[in-house]
Amino acid sequence: MDVVESTDALLTRVGRGDQQAFEELYGQVSGPVYGLIRRVLRDPAQSEEVAQEVFLELWRTAARYDPRRGTALPWILTLAHRRAVDRVRSVRAAGEREQRAARRADTPPFDQVVEEVESVLERDWVRRCLGRLTDLQRQAVTLAYYDGYTYREVARRLAVPLGTVKTRMRDGLLRLRSCLDGASA
Repeated sequence: MDVVESTDALLTRVGRGDQQAFEELYGQVSGPVYGLIRRVLRDPAQSEEVAQEVFLELWRTAARYDPRRGTALPWILTLAHRRAVDRVRSVRAAGEREQRAARRADTPPFDQVVEEVESVLERDWVRRCLGRLTDLQRQAVTLAYYDGYTYREVARRLAVPLGTVKTRMRDGLLRLRSCLDGASA
């Protein structure tokens, strides 16, 4: 209990600008502060850097400490934890920014006209290939893929057994694939 009380008293003195109190406070709390930061960051070098930032912040903000609201050590460890979490977020955000920049650098410029022309050509090929299916295959494929019906729903709409729909779909999709493979060659 004496350590907590003396930590409280030291932090109060640090708040008044007492450098000697800061040295003593550092000696008492540097281990727990570094340990907490190290658990959050896992990197020794960054942990040391963040611990230094915490003690600098502690020196600057010690006057805000109010012993009536709690003891000094949890207040100090809260500063340390917040600073460590901020570092994790900062490192993560920097990594995400780098990844986005790398993706942008690797992405060729977008040509909307080319995209639209390719889209129209692809639709035309699909229409041509659908035209090469039998009427029954085209009906089943259209209901399933364009209208969003399940195989069971297609069977009910066409009034045929489920197995017949599956066969029509399989045969129709094989013919479509063969036709579309010829289009992309």
